[in-house]
Amino acid sequence: MTTLLRSLAAIFALILAIATPASAAAQTRPEWDGVERIVAIADLEGDYDKFVDMLRTSNLIDAQNNWTGGRTHLVQLGDIPDRGPNTRMILDLLMRLEPQAQRAGGYAHALIGNHEAMNMEGDLRYTDPREFAAFATSRSTRTRNQYYQQVVRAMRRNPPANGLPVFDAAYRRQWDQEHPLGWVEHRQAWAPTGHYGRWIATHDAVIRINDTLFLHAGLGPNFAAARRDLMNDDVRTGVRNQTARTYPDIVPDQQGPLWYRGLSQNAEASEEANLNAILTAQGVRRIIVGHTKVTSTVLPRFNGRVLIADIAVPRGHSDPHAFLIMENGQWTTTHRGQRVPVNDLSAPGATCDYLRQIAALDNNAGPVAELVGAQCATAPAAN
Repeated sequence: MTTLLRSLAAIFALILAIATPASAAAQTRPEWDGVERIVAIADLEGDYDKFVDMLRTSNLIDAQNNWTGGRTHLVQLGDIPDRGPNTRMILDLLMRLEPQAQRAGGYAHALIGNHEAMNMEGDLRYTDPREFAAFATSRSTRTRNQYYQQVVRAMRRNPPANGLPVFDAAYRRQWDQEHPLGWVEHRQAWAPTGHYGRWIATHDAVIRINDTLFLHAGLGPNFAAARRDLMNDDVRTGVRNQTARTYPDIVPDQQGPLWYRGLSQNAEASEEANLNAILTAQGVRRIIVGHTKVTSTVLPRFNGRVLIADIAVPRGHSDPHAFLIMENGQWTTTHRGQRVPVNDLSAPGATCDYLRQIAALDNNAGPVAELVGAQCATAPAAN
């Protein structure tokens, strides 16, 4: 976060801190064994309708959006907010499903991603203006006016290094444009003590279910052998704007679980050692991540030991609503409502066979078909 953003966040925290109860008890169990069914959904970016469609396709909710998944573990890999307009609706649904799933013997895991952290920190570069409008009420004009007066008083008490601005009508018009109605309420809700910020800060960033590690981005070499419980504790502490103990800079660290892209972007030969270190230290066979858009489906790397579940949909192409389901140890990608096995890709040509099946569901047009043409033209078919 820039110095300016930190300064604004600090001012906001001082001015608009709201009296709410302390955060609920943090998660203390970042691992589960013996889970027979998992549904893994990556970056939603404010797309509520897409999320609901995925949940219904995977038989996790009914027509009234109540949990019907039984003992299934839903894993949402982070990055619920930004770029789209309906983050609030997604959060409200997850907050309702979480206790329902637990009562049924299942679980709804909402992992912390970099955009959850950014919203809690006040970094709103990617926030859709409609997100603020979703928080606007009949009192928003009054609330914004009160906040403006408090900001002016705070700036007069602590003038910025480049001097005070002229608080005239032109300044106020510009300020109002930068703080639309609902902005203040949005910031209150996302504060560490706010309705959504408080809830997010009780969740994990890295979990293990059976033989699979789930996290938003990845782990760089500095974190390959890090303990999951310590990483989770420090991410939760960090998004609350408190000083973490073991990994003080884990939230913004580019090798940390919210930001690392090496598993998704680095050449496999150069990333192999780090991947092996993670798999060994974390005691898993595969890693499932979001965060990095590579193509328009779930993309296997390293013979399926890494599955990238963030979906890139270029302009002019429909979203396939691709995500992952594991049932009784067998992983499949759900792509346009159809399931394609992605469990064992160790055989030569297996990844290309998987991609060809996905491309066929896209009528052999679009990003996956282009990837097949670029990488699989000479690849042998798997036995």
